[in-house]
Amino acid sequence: MEALVVRKLGDPTTRDWESSPIVLSKEEAIPAFESPTAVRVRVKATSLNYANYLQIQGKYQEKPPLPFIPGSDYSGVVDAVGPKVSQFKVGDPVCSFAALGSYAQFIVTEESQLFRVPDGCDLVGAGALPVAFGTSHVALVHRAQLSSGQVLLVLGAAGGVGLAALQIGKVCGAIVIAVARGTEKVRFLKSLGVADHVVDLSSQNVTVTQSVKDFLKSRNLKGVDVLYDPVGGKLAKETMRLLNWGAHILVIGFASGEVPLIPANVALVKNWTVHGLYWGSYKIHRPHVLEDSVRELLSWMARGLITIHISHTYNLSEANLAFSAIKDRKVVGKVMLVLDDNSHVRSKL
Repeated sequence: MEALVVRKLGDPTTRDWESSPIVLSKEEAIPAFESPTAVRVRVKATSLNYANYLQIQGKYQEKPPLPFIPGSDYSGVVDAVGPKVSQFKVGDPVCSFAALGSYAQFIVTEESQLFRVPDGCDLVGAGALPVAFGTSHVALVHRAQLSSGQVLLVLGAAGGVGLAALQIGKVCGAIVIAVARGTEKVRFLKSLGVADHVVDLSSQNVTVTQSVKDFLKSRNLKGVDVLYDPVGGKLAKETMRLLNWGAHILVIGFASGEVPLIPANVALVKNWTVHGLYWGSYKIHRPHVLEDSVRELLSWMARGLITIHISHTYNLSEANLAFSAIKDRKVVGKVMLVLDDNSHVRSKL
């Protein structure tokens, strides 16, 4: 089968396959069944997440031994089933997530790890759902317990987890404020009609905090109840000034490259709750939380409550371009690798 294989650590955005850390192998063995309840999936689409980009460089907290096939969340069609599989049959549309291995034509997993994609749902979109939407759902619903009428501030709102957080916040009935950089991204966020207020980081006219304060004042609101932060850096520190007493801070990641310092003395006085969220570790420690989360998200997708926004799609041979889109911050929503597709790179931007 075809698969992307990491032979050495390095930047996957290089256009020179000779020096690239990733190799497109066309002779990888199809994964074997390891139990009678295993299912083999022919992958239709698999998502590129920032964590995948970091892992190939050796900068992620989980460092698998070389060589390895990267990848996490994916969707596809059941290709074969073990003799004791009872929940799925060949041809069923499914999605799931794995620690490794989805950047390939086939992947094998246990039937308990698979989720049936509801009728009418886009299969490529379903491949983008587990990690980005799963992260935001566990963070907002399970950890912060976001409720109707609360104010949610989302940093990095045009990214995969950011867009997911906006939509989940709206489903929960929150007042949603989005922060993003650049005219194009801000225009896109406004066109969605999900955020109650959108702040452009590149604006020279007003600071983020002042823009948010003006909006809160116009709604007779005191401050922010939940801060969703996949960015870190100075922006995180600046927006903490907007938090209410008893607010929740969700530490999702550090796309800025800078880990923010959260003042413990202020957290004490204002009774803040700081949540560190490493979504992948739930698979080890609280797997039922992830399973319930993905099932609820798929039901929301089927009912049209959430929409998966894919700005770029590529095939396996264009993986360097896909990672470049992430590195260069060109992605609005998700970037996907689509298999068994004859088309070349497409951008919806």
